[in-house]
Amino acid sequence: MPRIRHDPVASRHTPVASRHTPVASTEARLLPSGGAIDAHRHDDHQIAYAARGVIGITTDAGSWVAPGDRALWIPAGTVHAHQAHGELELHLVGLPAADNPLGLDRPTVLAVGPLLRELIVAYTRTPDQDTPERARLRAVLLDQLRASPQSPLHLPTPATPLLRTLCALLEADPADGRTLAALGRAVGASDRTLSRLFRADLGMTFPQWRTQLRLHHALVLLAEGLPVTTVAHRCGWASASAFIDVYRRAFGHTPGGRAPR
Repeated sequence: MPRIRHDPVASRHTPVASRHTPVASTEARLLPSGGAIDAHRHDDHQIAYAARGVIGITTDAGSWVAPGDRALWIPAGTVHAHQAHGELELHLVGLPAADNPLGLDRPTVLAVGPLLRELIVAYTRTPDQDTPERARLRAVLLDQLRASPQSPLHLPTPATPLLRTLCALLEADPADGRTLAALGRAVGASDRTLSRLFRADLGMTFPQWRTQLRLHHALVLLAEGLPVTTVAHRCGWASASAFIDVYRRAFGHTPGGRAPR
């Protein structure tokens, strides 16, 4: 398994150096808040699920986060690093490259209902067993994955130097409420140019990207135990109610609430 480190300020960008771990592990483990697993890749697919805390992964294409009602699908061969936000109870499920029930070729956040959650937790409790019962458990787990809706919780990393500079400003302070025109003056570009770059480089508009950034940041702060009102303020929402409304639309429930069963 790749080396675990403690890094209270996890980078959004994957380190250049990475390990090759051919087999993706199936296990349950605890990571401290701020803990990280260094960049690595494996020849298997892997599911990463946080039964407690929030799990994040970074690749050279961006970052993904998953609270307790979501899981991360990590395709075989993807160089990625894990980050723990809050005390993390991490469940990892390794699957052979031939087992890709959703045909996904990039990291993806998947919704996790009560049954899939229990299947993941049960499957990782006995990772070394090879029994008919475990094979049936795995088959049901794959069936549940096929029915798992995808969640748009990807924060893409820009390739354009101009956008990298602008995005770095907002990553340093997600509450920065400047318009695209004002940010453009800070980086030396027009809002029209920046708007075009956001669509061409990141596949989304500037408001969409900023909302994704703020949701990512909010999940991290909530995992660290901050009150909803504080999270809303630090992430740039005008009020707690405005934040709760955006959060409910993104996740189907309020911050601190439970996903609908």
